[in-house]
Amino acid sequence: MSLTLRPSSLLCAGLLSCSIAQAFELSSPDIRDGQPLSKTQEFSGFGCSGDNRAPALNWQDAPAGTQSFAITVYDPDAPTGSGWWHWLVFNLPASSTGLPSAAGQAQGPSLPAGSVQSVTDFGAPGFGGACPPQGDQPHRYIFTVHALKVPKLDLDATAMPALVGYMLNANSLGKASLTATYARPADN
Repeated sequence: MSLTLRPSSLLCAGLLSCSIAQAFELSSPDIRDGQPLSKTQEFSGFGCSGDNRAPALNWQDAPAGTQSFAITVYDPDAPTGSGWWHWLVFNLPASSTGLPSAAGQAQGPSLPAGSVQSVTDFGAPGFGGACPPQGDQPHRYIFTVHALKVPKLDLDATAMPALVGYMLNANSLGKASLTATYARPADN
């Protein structure tokens, strides 16, 4: 009889128990990692004419000890020198595992009670879709779910993106991201 051991088997054989930790993961039925956003997720304004609809988002396998979640959408390619914040929502309960499509409407009717959407770089709370300059290279839109070690951030809807980012990083247990792209053709 021949026995073949794989390196992972050898590692587990030397331990009293082997458990495979699941990675914190973000997914969406509306967008795919590395793929372009649709016109549905394009902003309506600033020369863009999309539906300005936030995609549905789902997450799983949050780190142990998670007491709340936050969602951010950031474009590091915006020609501002500091990127562009498209969505900041926090104080999502630890029991949440996702948000439905269009949850980013300014009044937040699809968000769990107690959730807060704060000011984006468009100057108002709520989801602001992609709107890169015409003819610019495709921009990256980083959708991130943050697992937090506190039940809520003591911030309101007037909190600026940098302050929200600071509080997210100060209270982070982990995060999971997916990155979509978007470009607008040059005017002809």
